[in-house]
Amino acid sequence: MDTPNPIVNKQVKTVVKSPSIWKQTFRRLKKNKLAMISLFFLLFMFLLSFIGPYFSPYILDRTNVANMNQPPSAAHWLGTDNYGRDVLTRLMMAGQISLTIGIAAMVLSVMIGSLLGAISGFYRGVVDMVIMRIADILMSIPGLPLLLILAAILSEWKVPAEYRLYIIMIMLSFVGWPGLARLVRGQILSLKEQPFMQATEVLGLSDRRKILHHLIPNTVPLLLVVATLNVAGSILSESALSFLGLGVVPPTPSWGNMMDAANNFMDFRKRPWLWIPPGTAIFLTVVSINLLGDGLRDALDPKMRR
Repeated sequence: MDTPNPIVNKQVKTVVKSPSIWKQTFRRLKKNKLAMISLFFLLFMFLLSFIGPYFSPYILDRTNVANMNQPPSAAHWLGTDNYGRDVLTRLMMAGQISLTIGIAAMVLSVMIGSLLGAISGFYRGVVDMVIMRIADILMSIPGLPLLLILAAILSEWKVPAEYRLYIIMIMLSFVGWPGLARLVRGQILSLKEQPFMQATEVLGLSDRRKILHHLIPNTVPLLLVVATLNVAGSILSESALSFLGLGVVPPTPSWGNMMDAANNFMDFRKRPWLWIPPGTAIFLTVVSINLLGDGLRDALDPKMRR
């Protein structure tokens, strides 16, 4: 008769660790070909704008009367402008300015909108009414006309060019935060009813900790999508202001004030290399940002199955 084996076979439990939400999001995003193409194009534009100027053999603002209005050639890939400056070098520096303004305006609007929206949804009552009524007033005014009025006031006050960039960023964030605040408020109202918020009540956490450490981090997927789309809107608004002469002041280049060459009939007809490159850069960048934003929205939606 066989003796029983004293060794007890222990069942080995394999714990399968589920991937984080960001890994799942990136996996879903990779399946969206348009979003990935847009992402790679935006990375290319960032490298071209922020690193490309260092490899240019031309100085940004150095004029050369002998090279005025030269068409694209081996020496000047995108030709020269009315002052003999290399258009490609100015295009790269203009991208640096336009992208910086767009990103900075987005960061400011997200910070203001998310904080005010979270406070409004958390406290409700009088605080909610005051913040939302201010947001309603700002949202009832068309954004571009309001920016034009503010920019005209700055021009009248003779604000120095070196400060105008920062003021434009603040203006764009001032116009952009109300819509974001409303979206965040709606999310906060929903999140307040979740079990984890009841746990924070039991633990006796302060309101500041509840808002900054528990509520706002749970709105990050929404903020990420809206922030991506806000960059495109800020770039378009800055380009429109600069095109009208109320934004970035020459000789500092931006895609908008480079497009100002299209105002001249002679340049528009006979020198398309002056305005087609910045116009194409604006178009492709904004379309890429919008496609990436749509891809992020789909990837962050748990109900979306591709």
